[in-house]
Amino acid sequence: MQGILIVDKPMEWTSFDVIAKLRGILGTRKLGHSGTLDPMATGVLPVFCGGASKAVDLQLDHTKTYCARLRLGMQTDTGDITGTVLETAPVTAGEKELLAVLPRFLGPRMQTPPMYSAVKINGQPLYKLAREGVTVERKARPIEILDIRYGGSPAENEYVLTVRCSKGTYIRTLLEDIAAAMGQKGTMSALRRTTAGVYTEADAHTLEEIQAAKDAGPEALQALMLPVESVFESLPLLVAEPRVEQHLYNGCPTSRYPAADGRYRVRNAEGQFLGLANITGGVLKVEKLFVERN
Repeated sequence: MQGILIVDKPMEWTSFDVIAKLRGILGTRKLGHSGTLDPMATGVLPVFCGGASKAVDLQLDHTKTYCARLRLGMQTDTGDITGTVLETAPVTAGEKELLAVLPRFLGPRMQTPPMYSAVKINGQPLYKLAREGVTVERKARPIEILDIRYGGSPAENEYVLTVRCSKGTYIRTLLEDIAAAMGQKGTMSALRRTTAGVYTEADAHTLEEIQAAKDAGPEALQALMLPVESVFESLPLLVAEPRVEQHLYNGCPTSRYPAADGRYRVRNAEGQFLGLANITGGVLKVEKLFVERN
């Protein structure tokens, strides 16, 4: 079983819970996931299965899109409504003030990870320290907000925002900062990830759907998998003739290769995806293979 399974993560499950469940369904421990989601969050969680797990760290597109709810009038220790309320305050601002401050948050910025996060300091996840009541200094990291849009107010003092952002962005922290810019206390009351890189909600399957496919048989389960090549679709395609294919398997360079320098996804003459290769100075070299060597 090899490929990329896009899971619609349910609320109150950790990303690790999802992986543990899928190990049982898929019958393998060779799984990796891309982009941890908080337990309260739902939505797109790409899981890399079998040999596809080698692609986790090679993804080209790390942008993500979230639909989040900002609740004004309170602040919690976790930055969302699952935490302990630290402070409440009267709400004195609304839609007008929100729309006025949103443009300030577009573009590159520095963001300090929250204590309730999986970021590790000296090998220890911050959330474990936070649960012990320990607060440590964290370094701000560069992030980028590519787009932020207002989506209405479903309840009093609650506002929906759609955010497209770079890898490593904490939406909880962003919402707290937006509330502060409005002169308010605020926290996140809901979060759903709608895209992760090239993968969208349309690609996602619930755990119940995945279990039903498992019960229907291996072919039904494999049919839910996206090919590992989908990670690299933005790269130009190179079709390797049999001689060059063997060079790739053996790790041998191919000189005077008739293509422009650059990075390529590679298929063989039969259309099978082989992996990634680079051409530098007319010399073709393998970067990573996703097939068994012949």
